[in-house]
Amino acid sequence: MTGDQIARLAYLVLLGVAVAGWLAVDLRNRLGPTLRNLLSWCLIFLGTIAAYGLWEDVRDQLAPRQMVVDGGARVEIPRGFDGHYHVTLEANGVPVEFVVDTGATDIVLTHADAERIGIDTSRLAYIGRADTANGQVRTAPAVIGRLALGGQTDRNVKVVVNAGDMEGSLLGMRYLQRFSRLEISGNRMILER
Repeated sequence: MTGDQIARLAYLVLLGVAVAGWLAVDLRNRLGPTLRNLLSWCLIFLGTIAAYGLWEDVRDQLAPRQMVVDGGARVEIPRGFDGHYHVTLEANGVPVEFVVDTGATDIVLTHADAERIGIDTSRLAYIGRADTANGQVRTAPAVIGRLALGGQTDRNVKVVVNAGDMEGSLLGMRYLQRFSRLEISGNRMILER
């Protein structure tokens, strides 16, 4: 260690002794409750560090993710906590999370997702209409140049952009029917080509 490092260490030790001495004098009548609080905060801090360190190990049980198997020909999508199947596709190279909706005909993008993947929403013609649980909304046809799931890539995929408020984009039957097999088994949706 250099002389500067030794001086800094000595300063920190002296400062620590001064703070500890002040705390001992100030808290001498309430030392029990103070130590209990200090121990509680130390345990909370250690628990937070442990949870952060273990997150990689427990993430798949708490928040399962889609798996691509068989060289990308098969995708397994776990059921989410909300009972829906959430899947992430790459749209024009940008990851977009979709809710699988077998009751929807089209791939329906939120306004925000459409903009994120490079669709100029100001130039869209909102000429279509869709019936939703919240009533009728206006939609505009658009095209995604490249849509990829697992090892499967589709080009020039027709979608609609919703003019109304949506929580997330929907993956409807127009895309799902591209798969030769769609199965729901054991809280997993399996898509195969």
